[in-house]
Amino acid sequence: MSPSIPPPPATPEIVLDGTRLTAAELAAIARSRASPRVDPTAWERVAAAHEGLVRARRDGAVYGANTGVGANRGVSIGDASDAVTASAHAKRLLGSHCAAVGPIESDDVARGAMVVRLNQILAGGSGVSSALARGLEDAILADSVPTLHGWGAIGTADLSVLAELALTLTGDRPWAQRGIARVALADSDALPFMSSSALTIATAAIAAADATRLLRASLVVAALTHIALDGAAEAYDAAVHTAVRRPGQAEVAAILARLTSGSRGGAPARLQDPFGLRVVPQVHAPASESLTALIALVEAEANGAAENPLVGPDAVLHHGQFHLAALAAALDSARTSLYPVLTLSSARLGLLLRPEVSGLRPFLSSVDAGSSGLMITEYVVQDVLSTLRTDAAPVSGGSVSISLGLEEHASFATQGARALGRMVAAAPTVVAVEAVAAVRALRNAPERVVGTPVEGAYEQLADALDPEETDRPLGPDIERAVALLGGLADFA
Repeated sequence: MSPSIPPPPATPEIVLDGTRLTAAELAAIARSRASPRVDPTAWERVAAAHEGLVRARRDGAVYGANTGVGANRGVSIGDASDAVTASAHAKRLLGSHCAAVGPIESDDVARGAMVVRLNQILAGGSGVSSALARGLEDAILADSVPTLHGWGAIGTADLSVLAELALTLTGDRPWAQRGIARVALADSDALPFMSSSALTIATAAIAAADATRLLRASLVVAALTHIALDGAAEAYDAAVHTAVRRPGQAEVAAILARLTSGSRGGAPARLQDPFGLRVVPQVHAPASESLTALIALVEAEANGAAENPLVGPDAVLHHGQFHLAALAAALDSARTSLYPVLTLSSARLGLLLRPEVSGLRPFLSSVDAGSSGLMITEYVVQDVLSTLRTDAAPVSGGSVSISLGLEEHASFATQGARALGRMVAAAPTVVAVEAVAAVRALRNAPERVVGTPVEGAYEQLADALDPEETDRPLGPDIERAVALLGGLADFA
């Protein structure tokens, strides 16, 4: 009898109701690692908001519903009770705002944007019709991925991308993957559906989730380097970090103290370690705190009703809640605080390659005369860091004047989210190079890591990396180390 094949692990189910979606859950759905399910009671809020919008439009001027938008806000579209007139206006509004230009968003980001938009609609302030909202749900459940062109958002609602998504749902634009039957568009649906920063929020959420795991993995790698270099434990002593009121720093120091405990090395090699080992808590803590604050803001935006106008229980309110100044500032903070973590990793790489610090051959090279060992890895890391330096720069200081001067400010949160995404795509190479060097150093003194909390991390890396020290192309080792970083985060 052939052995039975175990069923695949069940995909976690995540409830969408407009109030409790987390950034980690959003990233999991976007990457097809979890399945969404709408809370049935949320549809009541959707229907009530749509009825409120239709009623308000009938009773007076409602921006985008029976008027133009932007500088055309004072232009009436005529009799909104005339279905033909209103429907034509809705289609024109979507068509005119669908720029459909720029790079195509990844499947993960496109899925994430769809999930964010649905969750926001479920919060009950948009006025989007139930038919359009349920069509969006159908597309998500069918894993249909739209073709979304990225350009056209500046941190004051992702109008162009969401117009393209709406026209995809109605069958006027092509699906990139799978697809569903055409969805009926209510004559009041155009602006309410577009009035969201769903793409920006999804981009920020996915990048923040990746950055959080990278940050934890970098602590594990830093601990391996500390052990390989016989670092002094006192830099992570609790007494140091309770002497000033920096709770985030104390938390990082406690993690490092635990990860480096139990090493079988001798006495610390130096009276005082170089900065690369000594100031890890001080450098990592701001990044950790910034990412925590960013995730909190992302979750607030993903679970909020920020549409303009906002359909409330008693009135339709025109406002500026779509302006993402807070998110832009949090994204700037996350990027500018993450960058020093990477430069400190580069500093530790330099320590590992220096014989007077490591006690090993220069560049952790082989015994062959003139061997270069890992010399070229410093060039790789500095190349990556020079690129990331640009992405780390703040974007929220920009200014703008558009729509005939009536919209004279923007947050540029969209650009900040994309920059964070680019950072977390390239940054693992920096940490992975340090990991490759730390493993090569520890292979010369493996007893130091035995019995420590990071012994398993060392073994995972050592099993995957080529033990050969003779000069050779290093790309395969670096790529393997990059692939392992996500798992290393669990050791912290």
